[in-house]
Amino acid sequence: MDATEKPRIHRRGAYEYAMWAVCLLITAGVAYTLITNPRYQWHTIRQYLTADTVLRGLWLTIWMTVLVMVIATVLGLLIAVMRASKVLPVRILAMCYINLFRGTPVLVQLILWFNIAALYPNIRLGIPLTSIGGQLNTNSLISATTAAIIGLSLNEAAYMAEIVRGGFNSVPKGQLEAGDTLGMSEGMKMRKIIIPQAMPSVIPATGNQLISMLKETSLVSVLGVADLLQSVQLIYARTYETIPMLLVACIWYLAVSIVLNYPQSKIEAHYGKSRRAISRKKVMTEVPA
Repeated sequence: MDATEKPRIHRRGAYEYAMWAVCLLITAGVAYTLITNPRYQWHTIRQYLTADTVLRGLWLTIWMTVLVMVIATVLGLLIAVMRASKVLPVRILAMCYINLFRGTPVLVQLILWFNIAALYPNIRLGIPLTSIGGQLNTNSLISATTAAIIGLSLNEAAYMAEIVRGGFNSVPKGQLEAGDTLGMSEGMKMRKIIIPQAMPSVIPATGNQLISMLKETSLVSVLGVADLLQSVQLIYARTYETIPMLLVACIWYLAVSIVLNYPQSKIEAHYGKSRRAISRKKVMTEVPA
């Protein structure tokens, strides 16, 4: 901003004051019903909010979220590279994977993985066309937690592949042409040019997917995995205090989401500054003297 340029003054109008009044009225109404309605049973919520069963379920939810996102990010990057390949069969294979896992409900996928033994009772590991190897019982190999991790990871990898592909597409074509001029191979261009410049687009979107995955892990409760939702379900099945226990789960999901929102906003602000700096530099170089 120029030293002589005065900052713009935001003048509040009647519309903004009216919106403030509406927001305050809504907030007061919600707060009133939360305080005065005894059916929320806040004493029960306080009792179970830090119960051992709930905290164990919370830890499993967080651990599963992180593990699934790590697996999905690595796998999604591989699929995105395949999707950008110039080899047609490789590109078709990646497209089929993305369409398959994005086009079917994740809950259905989880149930299928949980019952995979009905299709493949035994899994053989070894060298093809030889007798070297052995068989493993699918029921003993894939537990409910393993099925949940596999199902969530494979599904999330399809979305991560599209996020990474979008980042690849944000790299200016001039950068790729410069790599061709320098005689870089496709692999070198991917490592030295495409992936580093795609990260500003990929990382903020990955943060959004991390928060979404935290909430999506609640689906694994249908498999009997003792996550946060399953933990509160087991409690209210015994005590019949359904609403308070569901609110306990909501409070923890909301708390973890808020914690994750902070680093995500910092990352987005960091890359936002980098992009604005690059844009200003590009404009200054393009303006004629």
